[in-house]
Amino acid sequence: MLHSPDMSTDPTSPAGRISASKNIRFYLTAAQPCPYLDGRRERKVFAALDGHDAVELNDSLTHAGFRRSQNIAYRPACDMCAACVSVRVPAAQFVFSKRWRRVLARNQDVVSKLVPAHATYEQYALLQTYLKDRHFGAGMSDMSVFDYSSMVEETSVRTHIIEYRLDNEEGRLIGCALVDALADGLSMVYAFFDPRESSRSLGSYMILDHLRQAQEVTYPYVYLGYWVRGSRKMAYKTNFRPIEALGSSGWTDLSPLLNKD
Repeated sequence: MLHSPDMSTDPTSPAGRISASKNIRFYLTAAQPCPYLDGRRERKVFAALDGHDAVELNDSLTHAGFRRSQNIAYRPACDMCAACVSVRVPAAQFVFSKRWRRVLARNQDVVSKLVPAHATYEQYALLQTYLKDRHFGAGMSDMSVFDYSSMVEETSVRTHIIEYRLDNEEGRLIGCALVDALADGLSMVYAFFDPRESSRSLGSYMILDHLRQAQEVTYPYVYLGYWVRGSRKMAYKTNFRPIEALGSSGWTDLSPLLNKD
């Protein structure tokens, strides 16, 4: 069920202002159980990404704290809760510490390849393995191959997949990242990996690989989506520092808030 947007949730707030001249229509979803924090309800404000300006609009909305799902850009708009915070890593300032160099070393036998945003059965099989191990019973766990195809291929913006494979004769697929290329960086839309390779820390490795890519081509940022304060599922994102969060005054260093915890 959809609702007309109310003015208490302003998608054009100073935290990420969108030009009114674009005449964008925003909508609010009905409240549903929050997938991250028990006992809370979530609502989302969203807009369609279509037309000839979809690429520019996706850039602007991502900078304003939205995330893309197929041809929709959405942002949390929950009543009495602001736990979901958009975060990004300034690539040029990121340092590959000893901890991160160890992760890279554990994956020296992994090769990455950029491929078009076309779904394959091999990718889908890996996704099912990942979801059954890491998110069993969650909203995506019953995703069909057609749902996966829609997630990957229904895009009007600059989207690609990075496939991660073992560098041997088998060339087994062990990770995938669905990524949008923005004017000011890379937005990691969704990533999944083989949970049987837990010793590799593949989730962290894929983020590190995108930070490395961003540094090589001088992209300013890698967008990691939402950090949810109080959610163990999202805590890993703050391991990548320095990290910026979107607040009422724009993008600022998240460290002061993290240091309070």
